[in-house]
Amino acid sequence: MVHPGEKHDAYAVLKVRDFRLFISYRFFITIAFQMQGLIVGWQMYELTHDPLALGLIGLAEALPFISVALYSGHVADKYNRQRIISWFSLLFLIGTLLLLAFSFKSLMVVLSLGVIPIYFVVALTGIVRAFLYPSTIALMAQLVPRHLYTNSSTWNSTVWHVAAISGPALGGLIYGFFGVQVAYLVVVSFVILALCLLFFVKKYKNPEILLTETIRQRLSSGLKFVFRNQILLGTMSLDMFAVLFGGAVAMLPIFAAEVLFVGPQGLGFLRAAPMVGAVMMSLILAYRPPAAGAGKWLFISVAGFGLSIICFAISKNFYLSLFLLFLSGLFDNISVIIRATTLQLLTPDEMRGRVASVNSIFIGSSNEIGSFESGLAAKIMGLIPSVIFGGSMTLVVVGVIAKKAPLLRKLNLRALK
Repeated sequence: MVHPGEKHDAYAVLKVRDFRLFISYRFFITIAFQMQGLIVGWQMYELTHDPLALGLIGLAEALPFISVALYSGHVADKYNRQRIISWFSLLFLIGTLLLLAFSFKSLMVVLSLGVIPIYFVVALTGIVRAFLYPSTIALMAQLVPRHLYTNSSTWNSTVWHVAAISGPALGGLIYGFFGVQVAYLVVVSFVILALCLLFFVKKYKNPEILLTETIRQRLSSGLKFVFRNQILLGTMSLDMFAVLFGGAVAMLPIFAAEVLFVGPQGLGFLRAAPMVGAVMMSLILAYRPPAAGAGKWLFISVAGFGLSIICFAISKNFYLSLFLLFLSGLFDNISVIIRATTLQLLTPDEMRGRVASVNSIFIGSSNEIGSFESGLAAKIMGLIPSVIFGGSMTLVVVGVIAKKAPLLRKLNLRALK
């Protein structure tokens, strides 16, 4: 944390116009992604009542995500990042319009083809996310000076989590009170608003790259960079396995319907609870950013996340469950900000897209593969035992990585600046 005597402007990065516009774009596009995720999850539950079908949503998104992730990092470093973000945001809009069309019974799409068309759009969303992530992370580093990286990571995380709170809450409430078609229409409106905001961000050129590298060398260079750096590899691995085993989000529709009996409206609040905790932690870290002792805080936070998930699995009370999910988000966001800041500080400008794409394989796809793991485990072990198992495995991962990555234990972000 920052020493009491140090001058620290918690709002410094918000004075940068293009950063304000860009995180506003991220705010609305994140609301759209989060709303669509909740709507698809509840719609799938209503159609199948099968935990494995919910888990397969994650797998349907993760497989295409992973298949193009390294290439998307190469694209983010070679081509204009703002254009990439614009085109793939537009592709996401097309996917949402398809889901809206599938929801009309008069078109007979789901009645005749089952849930396969929905999985198809989920796969398309995976490809969109794979290309958006490295371009977004790389562009954000161009918008602010290096000394504001920690501040930008904190506010980016804050805005993302506020949107991630709003998205599920809005999605659940609109779905519950107005139906699936209206919910998808609101998603469409948020994507259009996000694209309008992105249009006003000043155009930035990519840093110059070595044209002597072959496409194969460029695709593998990001992987080699990460695997040769114990700190980066440790932070990514810790977060990946924690999310892979500890995530209970995919099973929340079943908890809402069969354990807590709160319906789609309650599901929206359950999905939002971790994000509320994350926002509160972001605001704390905006004033007291993690610096000295960051490695220690990283391991403590991931362990706290695992314990919160175990207790959530046991809870039968809606409000206690909300509180435990709140705690899980609070702990999780400490690791998110430490990882994001470390990634920015240790990555050369010309490799940001490729390294971010490797990070996306570790972190982004682990959410979706974790959803599949949760669905499969719930099918085999039962809902509650599977979530307890996942939280316990998170604690095991913390112990293993703490032993294997001594440099990560000693991480001091102040020394990297």
